[in-house]
Amino acid sequence: MATSDQNTYVIGVDIGGTKVAAGFVNHAGEISHVTRVPMVSDGDAAAGLNSVIEAIDSLLAKAQQNHWTIRAIGICAPGPLDPNTGVVINPPNVTCWRNFPLAAEISKRYRVPVKIENDANAAALAEVLWGAGKGYAKVFYISIGTGIGTGFILDGHIYNGRTGAAPEGGHVSIDYRGPVCGCGKRGCIEVFISGTAIAKRAQAKLEAANLSHSPMLDLAGGKIAAVTCELVNQAHTGGDEIAKATLLDTVELLAVYLGNTIDLLEPDVIVVGGGVAGVLKPFFDEVRERIPSWCINSRCREIPLISAHYGANSGIAGGAALCN
Repeated sequence: MATSDQNTYVIGVDIGGTKVAAGFVNHAGEISHVTRVPMVSDGDAAAGLNSVIEAIDSLLAKAQQNHWTIRAIGICAPGPLDPNTGVVINPPNVTCWRNFPLAAEISKRYRVPVKIENDANAAALAEVLWGAGKGYAKVFYISIGTGIGTGFILDGHIYNGRTGAAPEGGHVSIDYRGPVCGCGKRGCIEVFISGTAIAKRAQAKLEAANLSHSPMLDLAGGKIAAVTCELVNQAHTGGDEIAKATLLDTVELLAVYLGNTIDLLEPDVIVVGGGVAGVLKPFFDEVRERIPSWCINSRCREIPLISAHYGANSGIAGGAALCN
């Protein structure tokens, strides 16, 4: 590696509803000096911008001390957004920005190239460049967390669709009579397999069982409403049958969704990331076994289902990947 490479970085920025995370990313996709600041998402546009600036400024101070060069800034911003113009359109969880030219504002301040993209799309690109998707031409990435995000990479490029809005795979409906999603549609996969959905399913099962004690209920302090996806996972590890049934329901629903995805896209690999990926990883073999029941592709078993390389810092890596 050349000396210039050793001292040259991209700043990757991950903007969420409650925080802005940023870090240095080198040419090999290695992340360092991560900083996190609160995101003012419900104020005015300037307040939200100032949160991003605070995170970037803290890293630039470090770069100046070490005589490092920053060649670009890549930002994972909440969608909907237009990656071509760098405009954040109308994200439901960051109400301070409406048709806000985020890329232009950041570029004007720092005088370096700036790219922005939806978080799942960018995280998918990072996995292709440096992570679990490396070496594959067609990569489908699904992030399972509080919500569901997806990205699709074709020959090293993000597939954005005609207007930049694709692929909103978390809002593909698998039950038109199902629960109403936050997007307004019914039966989106997000309302069935997200961390929030897993918690709600476990709560409903506990209500129906009418138990005074169970490992899961005890972990929640006896309060059904306090059950979270994390507690479901803990209870399952401890042998709780309701927790196991909850997760197996999730496995079946995920198999339905991925079977549809394979029939539609037939990717070379499916990469699973997000905060709930670790909960579901022990069930990946079970998911693989069930996919053929929900897929007409006779070779669907050949498509690997693997865990993402990047965890909590996937947005930072994703932002940097945009500038590669």
